[in-house]
Amino acid sequence: MSVRSTARRLTALVTAAGLTLALLMSGPAFADAGFRQWVSAFRATAVAGGVSGAVYDQSMRGLEPDPVVLEKARTQPEFTAPAWDYFDNRVHDQSVANGQAMAKKWKPWLDRIEARFGVDRNILLAIWSMESNYGETLKRDDIMRNVVRSLATLAYGDPKRSKYARTQLISALKILQTGDIDESHLMGSWAGAMGQTQFIPTSYQRYAVDMDGNGKRDIWNSIPDALATSANLLRKNGWQAGKTWGYEVTIPAGKLPGGAKTIAQWQALGVARASGKPFKNLTDKATLKVPDGRGGPAFLMIRNFSVIKAYNNADKYALAVGLLADEISGGTGLVQDWQRPFTKLSFEERQELQKRLSEHGYYDGKFDGKIGDGSKAAIIAYQAKVGLSQDGYPSMEVLKWLRKQ
Repeated sequence: MSVRSTARRLTALVTAAGLTLALLMSGPAFADAGFRQWVSAFRATAVAGGVSGAVYDQSMRGLEPDPVVLEKARTQPEFTAPAWDYFDNRVHDQSVANGQAMAKKWKPWLDRIEARFGVDRNILLAIWSMESNYGETLKRDDIMRNVVRSLATLAYGDPKRSKYARTQLISALKILQTGDIDESHLMGSWAGAMGQTQFIPTSYQRYAVDMDGNGKRDIWNSIPDALATSANLLRKNGWQAGKTWGYEVTIPAGKLPGGAKTIAQWQALGVARASGKPFKNLTDKATLKVPDGRGGPAFLMIRNFSVIKAYNNADKYALAVGLLADEISGGTGLVQDWQRPFTKLSFEERQELQKRLSEHGYYDGKFDGKIGDGSKAAIIAYQAKVGLSQDGYPSMEVLKWLRKQ
């Protein structure tokens, strides 16, 4: 990172930190002096964007900035997690079992959605898992926030996200204007992502579907609406019905060419399905990816992989959706596992690890099996206490030590 870019980054962090501190310390006085002035000035922009004055006034009346939102914006991680860390937190035995249970529970609606949009139901279930843990995240008051308040806070107090937030705020107010949801239930993430499948307001406006036919496009409370909305996004971005997202493959030694080639061309270069099964369509164009290096699993990604990235433009996200969907549908998982420098725990064992760390006074979070920064910090503290290498890995080795205590 250059000195100039480092300086810009530090300036942005200091600015955000200062705004957060002002909000935390000054409260309503700060809102009255600065935020309320911004709310008044932004009204003309919102009205010009199609929001009625009455809806704007009602939604913004008495609104104060949310200091938690600016704190979240300031502290978002910028490091790159290793492949195993990302996938272990998202593709595991519990997310697969929950997906299979949801497939049974919502089968009649999934039949209709799949018939109407042509999108594989297991992909939709995997997205639902990735975005809100099959709706469980929406029940958490520590995560869900008022969308209008969050976006207004970012629009006013976060220079880095203000343009995004202003656009999204106008769209959120239009959602209220249509009557699809009322203000008290217009809840989302700190950055304004909403509902079971986490749509930002502009994407909601573009893709939302009233699948259950009750006259409202309710992605918060209607599972059919939420899954159909995701299916509509994928279809409109080019989903190819009846095709997969890609294949796990084995690759020969030596350098392989880059770029897209037909599967027949890859096959001629020595690339084969890791499962030993034949490829389904040799004329499909595919790109080879090795997200964990040559020692980890390799994949040929076809068109639908890129379509999933229309939901979240990250290879890891799209791959996690594809892998989880395959296991929900009954697949056996990866043939070549990630290059994990420890013995992997099951989901229940990860919960046990968190519980035992809590019992020893190292961890105060939820026993959710997800190993985030809090869990890693607790593991490192425990490893330091007992003389183990301080790597923060959620390993069987650490769990065995805890079980002996």
